[in-house]
Amino acid sequence: HCPAPHLWHFLSGTISSPDIKLNMGSDSGKDPYATTFLRQRGYGWLLEVEEEDSEDSKPLLEELDIDLKDIYYKIRCVLMPMPSLGYNRQVVRDNPDFWGPLAVVLLFSMISIYGQFRVVSWIVTIWIFGSLTIFLLARVLGGEVSYGQVLGVIGYSLLPLIVIAPLLLVIGGFEVVSTLIKLFGVFWAAYSAASLLVGDEFKTKKPLLIYPIFLLYIYFLSLYTGV
Repeated sequence: HCPAPHLWHFLSGTISSPDIKLNMGSDSGKDPYATTFLRQRGYGWLLEVEEEDSEDSKPLLEELDIDLKDIYYKIRCVLMPMPSLGYNRQVVRDNPDFWGPLAVVLLFSMISIYGQFRVVSWIVTIWIFGSLTIFLLARVLGGEVSYGQVLGVIGYSLLPLIVIAPLLLVIGGFEVVSTLIKLFGVFWAAYSAASLLVGDEFKTKKPLLIYPIFLLYIYFLSLYTGV
């Protein structure tokens, strides 16, 4: 006669029934009754689980598209430009990146700042606009290169000037030897860049592109030496 047992049976059934589970994610498909029960009562949002974006868990270097192994390989290609060493040097041009050349340019800027801090921003500016000039000249002469490729090659090819910098500090008093080292560094840098940028498509016009590249590295060196 008293509805209490029925009410208690109903409540205990909804709470303790093994059919009703707050399953999340893919398990909700296995218990359609629980899904229907929650959705009818406005609790369907409990079943919605946001899938974590796999990109959110990527390492920082991968997020910034920085490949340290690739950068290290390109550095070796630039510092050792001789074909006999067997390096696939075309990867510096064909697979350009931004962070490697930027790091090289900033390193060159850092070793140039003693007594002339304003040179840092100027070196970065010369890298960007000097590369743009070489790029435009290359396209006018019939070359098939992108601005990103030129920017990367010009930036990486500053490495020889970074290598000779400590030598210039040590033997700065010997003017003749110092001049020879400067010339060697500029030729080294210009050869590394020109051998990558000046392809066979230029034919007899190669000197028209090699000469500006050579002048660009002379100017870079002058920013370092202050001369």
